[in-house]
Amino acid sequence: MDKKICNDSQDVEVRKGPWTMEEDLILMNYIANHGEGVWNTLARAAGLKRTGKSCRLRWLNYLRPDVRRGNITPEEQLLIMELHAKWGNRQVHTRVLLLDA
Repeated sequence: MDKKICNDSQDVEVRKGPWTMEEDLILMNYIANHGEGVWNTLARAAGLKRTGKSCRLRWLNYLRPDVRRGNITPEEQLLIMELHAKWGNRQVHTRVLLLDA
C-alpha cells in the first residue's frame, strides 16, 4: 500500500489506506503544539508518512475538536430545507447562514 513519490529530489514513502490510532494521535499532538500550517510541511515535520492533503482532510473531517457528530435535529433539518428552498445549491450562502444560526 505504500507508494514512492518524488518530492524535491527526495524519495519519500507515502502510506495509503486507513489511518491508525497512532497516526491520529501524532497528528492531533502536533497540531496542538504547533498549530495548523502548510500541510505538506506539517506532514513531514510530524513524522507522518502521509501526504499533506491526507493530513488536512483527516484533521478537518474527523479529528478537529469542533466537528459535530451524530444526527441533526428536526429544527436543523427544517432550517436546511428553508435555506435550500431560498438559495438552492449555493452552499456558500447556506453555510454562512447555518453558522450564524
